[in-house]
Amino acid sequence: MSVLVLLKISGNPDDLERYAKGPGAEVMRRIGEAGKAAGAKSHLFAGGDNEVLVVDEWPDEQTFQTFFAGQAEIADVMRDGGAQGPPQISVYRMLDTPDRF
Repeated sequence: MSVLVLLKISGNPDDLERYAKGPGAEVMRRIGEAGKAAGAKSHLFAGGDNEVLVVDEWPDEQTFQTFFAGQAEIADVMRDGGAQGPPQISVYRMLDTPDRF
């Protein structure tokens, strides 16, 4: 069963969105494609009150950890996208329930 990986990052979501639509677009596309190739099933960013949330689905935690550790450009995106400190990473096992869609 897959795992859900959440990265919670302090920073202004508008700064990340501006970066993603401008100078960071190609870098973020490259990271996304590399994530797919490494086994990521889904990936998205969400913004809240001075924080950014990354929500990924991976086949297992080790696959995510290997990908994350091997992607030097992720640190560039965080820095240039306005992150204020390292991400808090949480991993959750997906539960097999009849109401999932």
